[in-house]
Amino acid sequence: MSKDESDNMFSMERQQKIEELIRKYTSVQVNELATQFNVSESTIRRDLQEMETNDLLVRTHGGAMEVSRLNYEMSFREKEIENIKDKQKIGEIAAAMIQDGDTIILDSGTTTLEIAKRITAKSITVITNSIDIALEISNKDNIELIVAGGSLRHTTRAMVGPLTENVLKNFRVDKAFIGVNGISIKDGFTTPNFLEAQIKKTIIQVAKKGIIVADKSKFNKVCFSMIGELKDISSIITSDGLGKEVLIKFKELGVDIITH
Repeated sequence: MSKDESDNMFSMERQQKIEELIRKYTSVQVNELATQFNVSESTIRRDLQEMETNDLLVRTHGGAMEVSRLNYEMSFREKEIENIKDKQKIGEIAAAMIQDGDTIILDSGTTTLEIAKRITAKSITVITNSIDIALEISNKDNIELIVAGGSLRHTTRAMVGPLTENVLKNFRVDKAFIGVNGISIKDGFTTPNFLEAQIKKTIIQVAKKGIIVADKSKFNKVCFSMIGELKDISSIITSDGLGKEVLIKFKELGVDIITH
C-alpha cells in the first residue's frame, strides 16, 4: 500500500469517528479533535472541510456541528418547557436592566416572555409583536403597551409581515430584547423563518441597544434566515456553561456576554 493510500485510509477512519462524535455531542472543536486523534489542527480542518463538502456537517468558528434542518422550528408550546430554568434566569437579568421611564421592545419568544413576567420598572413603554407578551403586560400597572399588529404566525404566536414592520419603524427605543434560534461567530444571529427574521432586523435597527436573549443551547447553531451580525448588537444574555474560549472569542469581537 502506498503512503497516499495509507493516509487516505486514516483520513476516512478519522472522518467516520468525527461523524459519530457529532451525532453524539451535536458539535465538536478542532483543538479537541486534534488532541484525540493525535494529528495537527490543520489536518482536522481539512477533514472538516471535506466532510462539509459532502454535507456531513456544518463548520463553525473553531469546530463543526451536525447538519440539521435549518428551517426546523419547535412550536411555542414546545419551547415554553425547553430549558425553562435557564430562560427564567435570563428573564431576571434582562428585567433588571429595564429602568424607570425606559422605552423597550420585547420581541416575540418564550425567553422574552419570561422578561415580561419579571418587569418591575415603572412608567415604561413596551412595544411587542407577541400576543402572549401583550397579554402579560396588559395586567401590569404603570406600563404603556403598544402592540405591533400584523399577520399571526401560529407556530411562534408572533405578529409578522409588512404591517408589523411598518408599526415598528415608527419608533426609536432605548433597549430591545431579541430572541434567536442560532448564534454563530461565522454566521451571526439566525432564525428558521424569513418573516420573523425581518421583524427581528427591524427591531435591532430602531433600538439604541439591541440585546440578544438566548440560552447556551443556541450557540454554534445556524438556522435558515439571517437576522444580523455580531456587530449589530450590544450584548447577549445567556445561561452559564459556555466555555471560557467561547467567551473570549466573543469579547474579542466586541460582544458583551452576560451570564447568570
